[in-house]
Amino acid sequence: MSEPPKVSEQWQRAFAWIESELDGKVVRAERQPRWRPAWFIDLERDRSDEPLAIYFRGERGESAHGVYSLEHEMRVLQLLERHGIPVPHVYGFCPEPRGIVMDVSPGRVNLSTATDDAEREAVLDDYMGILARIHGIELSELGTLGIDPPANSRALGLSDFEGWERAYRRRKVRPEPVIEFLVNWIKRNVPSDRSKACLVCSDSGQFLFEHGAVTAVIDLELATLGDPLADLAGMLSRDLSEPMGDLAGAFETYERLSGERLDYDAIDFHTVRFCTITPLAVAHLVATPPPGVDWVQYLGWYCVWLRGPLEILAARLGVELEPIEAPPPAQTRHSPGHDALAAMLGPSKLEDPFAGYQRDAAGRVAEYLLRADRFGPALEQQNLDDVEALLGTRPDDWQAAERRLEAWIKSWSQLDDPRREADAVRLFHRIISRLEWILSPVMRELEGAKIQILGPSRS
Repeated sequence: MSEPPKVSEQWQRAFAWIESELDGKVVRAERQPRWRPAWFIDLERDRSDEPLAIYFRGERGESAHGVYSLEHEMRVLQLLERHGIPVPHVYGFCPEPRGIVMDVSPGRVNLSTATDDAEREAVLDDYMGILARIHGIELSELGTLGIDPPANSRALGLSDFEGWERAYRRRKVRPEPVIEFLVNWIKRNVPSDRSKACLVCSDSGQFLFEHGAVTAVIDLELATLGDPLADLAGMLSRDLSEPMGDLAGAFETYERLSGERLDYDAIDFHTVRFCTITPLAVAHLVATPPPGVDWVQYLGWYCVWLRGPLEILAARLGVELEPIEAPPPAQTRHSPGHDALAAMLGPSKLEDPFAGYQRDAAGRVAEYLLRADRFGPALEQQNLDDVEALLGTRPDDWQAAERRLEAWIKSWSQLDDPRREADAVRLFHRIISRLEWILSPVMRELEGAKIQILGPSRS
């Protein structure tokens, strides 16, 4: 077999740790081409004719959310394996560079790759059964996770939301009126009639599958204690990037298998709550991106997971959301430079998959900037028009508009005002939709993503 590729000293230490702990020799290592450091590794061992396939799941680094540690995810995986849940087996935890060393499970991700509707429905039904089993694990057996059970219905409903909000506020660098509006709504609308607490995946709907069945539940870094219906909300969130098809039938399967009654008001709440966690986690990266960050990917997450909750609230309030008006392109004195940069960073085939990923990420930024140059000024004027119509006076620029809108949200009392909420939903949906429209050609899997609105009609 070939030797592993030349890697930095940091990753040489990781491979040496794996060789020492698992008694073998790394003969292949391929970095996964994505925003998070991760490796697929083949380990040759004397006692086996076939190399052991290993996955190294590294720490987020600059994009770390600061709420759960990587060790937390490892403990969740080990707990679920003890309870017969199909998850990758954990071999250990590498201390430097930090990472979980686990099995490579068979199967593929993303239900949009299912052979047909029959396979998709079979996999979903299988996953709903697994989810019901996870929710059925006794709270007394979750002590290794170090999470206290919620003390009351409010703590149950919010779950870990306040931890995400604290992390957001520590790193906040600019006004975020849309986020502040959603945080305000979440705190005023916690369900008061829910009582069952259980282990929830939170970022649910992530699994590998083949031949119509789930082979492994994956990506459990956000698992915590909460309302079981929060995991149905998590699937609605996951559906934005990995389409699962109509989830109504899957939710009915979960209701039948778990005995948990579907409460669509609670599901709506948890969908708004969980979707909002994404912009809470990435807002500072969008505003002040560190070197090397896949900025367009984060901006896409920021837009889509703000727009989704706004669309749920629009359905609940009976608000009709109108499409934005796209302006004609306009040349600026800087347009030739944007054209040149986008052409330089256009499609290119590189032998190293991770280098190709980095080049592609840079090309996406260049294409976004080209469109921002052509359309951004006109769209910002439309935003200012809307803010003036709502608040009565016209802000000088977009920064002043953001400051005034955030101050407007913070001036609200704790009393509900559906008319005011409807005005905010309409305005913020237009602002986010305009930003997303500029980004749309480079959004890839997120382009055109729509949140599923389930349950009784809203009025």
